[in-house]
Amino acid sequence: MGLVGYFTAEIGLWSELKTYSGGLGVLAGDHVKSAADEGIPLVGVTLLYREGYGVQHLDSDGNQTESFPDLDPNNHLEKTDISFNLNLDDSEIVVNVWKTEIIGVKGHKVPVYFLDTFVDSNVELHKSLSTRLYGGDDQTRIRQEYVLGVGGVTLFDHLEGELNGLHLNEGHCTFAMLELLHRGWTREQLAKNSLFTTHTPVPAGHDRFAWDLVKHVMREKLPSDAQDLVKNAGDSENGNRCSMSHLAVALSTSVNAVSKLNAEVAANMFGDRKISPITNGVHHVTWTSKNMSLLFDRFLDDWKTNPQNLTKANTIPTNELVNAREESRKYLRDRIKSDTGVELFEDRLTIGFARRFATYKRANLVFHDLERLRKIGANKIQFVFSGKAHPRDMGGKDLIRSIFDSASEIVHEIPVVFLEDYDMEIGLDMTSGVDIWLNNPIRPMEASGTSGMKAAMNGVPNCSILDGWWPEACIHGENGWAIGNGEDDRDDHRDATNIYNVLENEVIPKWESGLEEWAEVMKSSIVASAGFTGKRMIRDYLEFYNKFP
Repeated sequence: MGLVGYFTAEIGLWSELKTYSGGLGVLAGDHVKSAADEGIPLVGVTLLYREGYGVQHLDSDGNQTESFPDLDPNNHLEKTDISFNLNLDDSEIVVNVWKTEIIGVKGHKVPVYFLDTFVDSNVELHKSLSTRLYGGDDQTRIRQEYVLGVGGVTLFDHLEGELNGLHLNEGHCTFAMLELLHRGWTREQLAKNSLFTTHTPVPAGHDRFAWDLVKHVMREKLPSDAQDLVKNAGDSENGNRCSMSHLAVALSTSVNAVSKLNAEVAANMFGDRKISPITNGVHHVTWTSKNMSLLFDRFLDDWKTNPQNLTKANTIPTNELVNAREESRKYLRDRIKSDTGVELFEDRLTIGFARRFATYKRANLVFHDLERLRKIGANKIQFVFSGKAHPRDMGGKDLIRSIFDSASEIVHEIPVVFLEDYDMEIGLDMTSGVDIWLNNPIRPMEASGTSGMKAAMNGVPNCSILDGWWPEACIHGENGWAIGNGEDDRDDHRDATNIYNVLENEVIPKWESGLEEWAEVMKSSIVASAGFTGKRMIRDYLEFYNKFP
């Protein structure tokens, strides 16, 4: 197998390197880590953002503001001696290249390259392309995607080994395909040597640019029939704008979605194209807490190199599991007290909710009927929330404010805390430190839901709408709980009522029945997580990589 270029607009490798916004980027990081573990000749290609996605600040009323401190790449990455020029806007722009290497469990290295236009000789417009992740307007975004796609392919001119296969993580990377065509790849060759992964299950979530803007940026690299390609790939706008995802699908033989349900949804978005399901997985070594890792080291032989051994979690002595989980719970409570001043209760059921604050995820749904929630959970439950809204997403910011409003009304019966500036570190602390992982999106808009997999791996049962990965894993009442029966239409009252019913009639009684019974659910949750590791995921992708000629 030659080199496989894995192109992604964002990537989460470790918490402090803020080149990710949420699940898409963290999934990309887990992908390259899993490829390193499996010894796959993968090369990661992404952009460097010197202000990242922004630091979240919340006032006492839950109003979100952002600051954008400089991210010094010297503190995280190695600057390579690779530098090249790209033609853009009738000028030559300079692209510098930074690098890190991900070392797998058996020592194999996967390099990840970060393309950087923050160079003194570049004009301000082009320097700014390396400023913020998902910042600016279409004029900025399309040029960032030009650097990622065209610059990413150009990068391989300076590397040892030949680019043999192309894996595009969402439509942000599509211009790489046009650059390869411009360099002489045939469409048949490109189709056979490309894999396109789609995550976003709604048309509005896919990048679309005006054709005049695409023509200005891409010039002679844009195929003359590009508009017809987009139209014929099932674009809901009938090709009126350039849908980057539909253009990628049109040029690919292989297209996959990131869960079985997500594949069914995507099949309705891309005409008659076959969409293969490869359910996401999480890098198990990264996303298992220190306490649980030590526990697994003692009782699950070789689990780091063979995470399938997580299926043996039922053999872990109950008292050992409970002790490890208590340490993780205490670690989270201590962090919350340090960060917020709030001291949570040791004996209460702690419900966690943390993810990107998009409106379809309905972060405030559990507060739909505060009187019902009081009746069910007063002096029994407590909540921990975390998550950022995009700086321009007013709906997401309203969700955060509504959580603060609800928290103030029930503070004496049900504590609610919100951890500021959600990142990978908070994500690990929460998915390992709460007792229940709550997820209630509008089905079927959750592509996968990898945070729930991380919780399960740490012995934290999911309580979730049957969306994303959860329909594939849920055994109701045994390894977690389903909310509702897989209804697709939006009905907040119905879904909130279903949350209250499952909490009142199943989750809380199980919690109150004692540690022995609760531990059985925790063990079953860990067993379920074995099917949703990065190792399983990357082996599924390897079936496609091995088909690259």
